[in-house]
Amino acid sequence: MSRIDEAREVFARIEQAWTDSERAVLLTITQVKGSAYRLPGAKMMMTETGKMLGTLSGGCLESDLYGWAEKTFAEGKPRLVQYDLSENEMWSLGIGCKGTMEVAIFPIEPDDPFWRTVREQVQKDQAVSLAIELPFGARAVLVGTEPASGDADRLPQAVLERLTSAVWSRTRAEVVEVDGRRFFVDTMRPNERLIICGAGHDTVPVAALAAKCGFRVTVLDPRKEFNGPIRFPSAEHLVVEPAEADPSQLTASWWLIMNHLQARDEAALRLALQAQPKFIGVLGPLARTREMLENIHADLADGPIHAPVGLDIGAETIDEVAVSIVSELVAARAARSGGPLHGREKIHS
Repeated sequence: MSRIDEAREVFARIEQAWTDSERAVLLTITQVKGSAYRLPGAKMMMTETGKMLGTLSGGCLESDLYGWAEKTFAEGKPRLVQYDLSENEMWSLGIGCKGTMEVAIFPIEPDDPFWRTVREQVQKDQAVSLAIELPFGARAVLVGTEPASGDADRLPQAVLERLTSAVWSRTRAEVVEVDGRRFFVDTMRPNERLIICGAGHDTVPVAALAAKCGFRVTVLDPRKEFNGPIRFPSAEHLVVEPAEADPSQLTASWWLIMNHLQARDEAALRLALQAQPKFIGVLGPLARTREMLENIHADLADGPIHAPVGLDIGAETIDEVAVSIVSELVAARAARSGGPLHGREKIHS
């Protein structure tokens, strides 16, 4: 899955380039084999005068990519660029990723109805999916599972099924090959909503770090002197008791229960379980979580409960605990175990 916020920023900068009378291209990673800095679906933009937003390699390849972007401007057609990041002598960059990466460069024109639809839809809080034949050919934009632009009828059935079946579960973009044709399939979904129950001192770094990692953070705590923009500038604020919140307004969210007041934690846990949660992390010992569940007549099997929440990194300070908790959130979002990379031949496997 690609981040819709990244796409919004990239297309906004492309539109600014048009305002400045500059042409622009969209660059996206279509395929990675082995290890690379970013995953398929990562996006950036470049203008014909060299302005850039975003990164695909952490700075290693962007200068070379700009050279290919110049060729794309000259020809006016999409192109694919292949990188073998293990060829140090060729690049003389000492790149440490050692994998192979394919990048598509798409010229974006204001009057292209396909890209106009993409730009319009990424501004909305809903899932947007793309299928693009590489380097150019059939294209389709879907909102949810419904075609919105392009020529979905020209897509092979296998591609259309892959595109629609994983709208809500796709964790990265991919290339689907059918009868010798290659299709880039990408889904951009709204960032996950994370509801943090509790506005204590240790919640502050959790909320800040989670926001930096792409979660839309809401702090739920009835104490207005704590739950506000001064302490949580990157969060929304739900200043009510958990028992007073409407679970139907909080569905499909990720939850952290960390009030440090057991009665309030129990109410928050009950609320989370009623709201069709995607993840519930509970701070504190497992025995305490079991006791709270017993008190609200529930058990660990009643939802996606992670207790104690966090990865085992030996965290002690509140900042270290925040890293532990948010690391588990990021791993769960990517459907990863959160284990160490040590000894792995491939990073993005």
